[in-house]
Amino acid sequence: MKKRLLSVALVGVFSLMAISGCSKSSNEESSKGLKTITIAATAAPHAEILESDVVKSALEKKGYELKVTVFDDYVQPNMVVDQGQLDANYFQHITYLNDFNKENGTKLVSVGNIHYEPFGIYAGKKKSLDDIAEGDSIAVPNDTTNEARALLLLQDNGLIKLKDGVGLDATKNDIVENTKKLEIVEIEAAQVPHQLESVSYAVMNGNYAMAAGFKVATDALAYEKQDSQAAENYVNVIAVKEGNEKNEGVVALVEVLKSDEVTKWIKEKYDGSVIPYTGK
Repeated sequence: MKKRLLSVALVGVFSLMAISGCSKSSNEESSKGLKTITIAATAAPHAEILESDVVKSALEKKGYELKVTVFDDYVQPNMVVDQGQLDANYFQHITYLNDFNKENGTKLVSVGNIHYEPFGIYAGKKKSLDDIAEGDSIAVPNDTTNEARALLLLQDNGLIKLKDGVGLDATKNDIVENTKKLEIVEIEAAQVPHQLESVSYAVMNGNYAMAAGFKVATDALAYEKQDSQAAENYVNVIAVKEGNEKNEGVVALVEVLKSDEVTKWIKEKYDGSVIPYTGK
């Protein structure tokens, strides 16, 4: 059975607490006389990118200032935008966004494809995939789309085999071959980095791996390649509530994030852990 997303009712309560005092309108002016764009984000790399000097200065030239509210989960940032409390969010990939809408009845849409973050398999109690043994445990994110992505990475590395055709809907119940009888441990995505001492290995989302001090290119035991389907299916987006696609401030933000200057900065800053999306 698929993992369900957290209760909307509970999230609504926590969302209101989390953004108390935040403006929702990009028409309001800041102390600098600039129009304000309000946006929800997770810390790394999303808030880091938004709060970088290169993004701030480019937006100021367009007449805007960003007000970033940082969240540490994957539910509240969507709820506060759907409820109209903030203009946009930047934390999730398109597949998760589509799944979230289906699960919660929200009406959020992407207005810009910005980057993708390769998933990686990281060491826990075991330091090499060569050391994998029968009964070893592997932590994976427990939300539907990210669990599927983690399982596909495990399959690509020969650790399990999934039912044919399950693709992005895969859960651990779709594992048809598990010769080493590996234990797949489902954990909330943000908590996976904190469980490394209790599992043999862990598959981590790129942003949470970075927040924990890991670099996919140097620290992951295996990771998604640039020519994989990840770039299309897991591109991280700027999302708004349906009907707000033409919000001038958000349009300006997307233009800045996709500019050559910011693309270069992301490549230099993250060294392969964050890959700018070069498609439309």
